[in-house]
Amino acid sequence: MAIKKLGMIPRLIGTEMNPLSPALQHCDKRYLVHPVQHTKYVSDLLSIVHREKVNLIIPTVDLDLRNLAIHQQDFTRLGCRVLISQPEVIDICQDKRKTCRFLQRHGFLTAKTWTLSTALKKRLRYPLFLKPWDGYASRGNAIVRNKEELRFHGRRIPNCIVQEYIKGTEYTCDVFVDFSMHVRCIVPRKRIEVRSGEVSKAQTIKQETIMSEVRRLVEILGAGPGVITVQLIEKKGKLYFIEINPRFGGGAPLSIKAGADFPKWIIHQYLGKKAVIRFDGWKENLFMLRYDNEVWLTDTDVSMYHDLR
Repeated sequence: MAIKKLGMIPRLIGTEMNPLSPALQHCDKRYLVHPVQHTKYVSDLLSIVHREKVNLIIPTVDLDLRNLAIHQQDFTRLGCRVLISQPEVIDICQDKRKTCRFLQRHGFLTAKTWTLSTALKKRLRYPLFLKPWDGYASRGNAIVRNKEELRFHGRRIPNCIVQEYIKGTEYTCDVFVDFSMHVRCIVPRKRIEVRSGEVSKAQTIKQETIMSEVRRLVEILGAGPGVITVQLIEKKGKLYFIEINPRFGGGAPLSIKAGADFPKWIIHQYLGKKAVIRFDGWKENLFMLRYDNEVWLTDTDVSMYHDLR
C-alpha cells in the first residue's frame, strides 16, 4: 500500500450495509451504517470520523457522492478531508441530461439524446441506447432495435433517456487532479471486455488526442481534487464523450499498476509533501485481466463489526 511505502502504519475503515461484503473484510475496522438515502447516513459517517479520528475519506461509488459533497464542511470541522468535487460538478456528472448539455455547450461531441416521449414520436435510426438519466454502473441500460423494443424497454427503465447508439472503440480515462485543482496525469484505458458495468479486461494506451481533450474537459468542468473517470468512444477518428464520474473508477488498479500511483500522490499531498508526477509517466500496453476470487470467513469473523443502525 502507498502508506506503507511512506513508512507509515495505515488504518483502513470501511462502511457497508451488509456484513458479508467482501471488501469490508479487508478493513481494519468495519461499520454497518444506514442506507445512503437515509437521514442518518451522514451522521453515521460523522460519528465514525469522530470516534476513529479519520483523516481522509475517498469515495469509490456514485451513491453517496452528493451527500459527501454537500457536507464537506461538517467533515472538515472534525479534521477530516473528503476527496470530492463540488456539489454542482457532482450534479452535472450524475444527471446524464446535464452531462449532455455541458458537453454540447463546450464543443465536445456526444451522443444525441432525447426523452422517451420525444423518441417515440420521431423517425430515428436504430439501434438506440437507453439508460436512466440518474443511473450508475450500467444498471437499466438497454439497446433497442425497433420502435416496439423502444416502447417496451423505455417504459420499464426508470427516468429513461434515449441516445443514438455509437459503435466504436471504448476508452475510460483515469484523470488525476491535484489538491491545487491542476490536472497532473491522464491514463486512457481501452475497454476490451466489460462485465456488469465494470471493466474485466483492459489495456493502457497513450493516445495524445484523447489525453488532450480529456484534460480540456476536466479543466472546464472544474472536477476534483482526486481521481476523475471519463468515458468516451472513438469512432473514425472522432471522440464522443459519454460519461463523467467524479470518483475512482473500477479499473483504476490498471493505471496504478502502470505507474500512475494515485494513492501515493494523494497521501503525499495530504501530508503537504511535493508529489513528483509526470503527465504521461506510465507504462503503455499493460493489460489487466480480472477474475473472481474468494474471501473465507468464520462466524466469529462475520460478527466483528460495529452496527450503527
